[in-house]
Amino acid sequence: MIVRWQNEHDYCLVHIHQDMFGDWLLTKAWGQIGTQFGGLTHSLVESYDEAVTLMESIGTIQESRGMKRVLQLDDSEEAADLFSDLMRAGELPTG
Repeated sequence: MIVRWQNEHDYCLVHIHQDMFGDWLLTKAWGQIGTQFGGLTHSLVESYDEAVTLMESIGTIQESRGMKRVLQLDDSEEAADLFSDLMRAGELPTG
């Protein structure tokens, strides 16, 4: 799953996925649109449900900051492809 919130200047993107060992990860990228300012974190979680709960909490925070949800992609393969494309295009911080 991949979800993106944004306003005029900032974005926050959350990607829920499994690594090659089957562990669930929540990756969060945020920053200023059109710049390289931002950050990237990875959180290991116990389950997909826990990741979704964490993502919903992040969404609540982003929406309280005036951001709007502009993307939600539930298909994991399509979401992984989109996340990789955004990283390659330089639209997300690399770490």
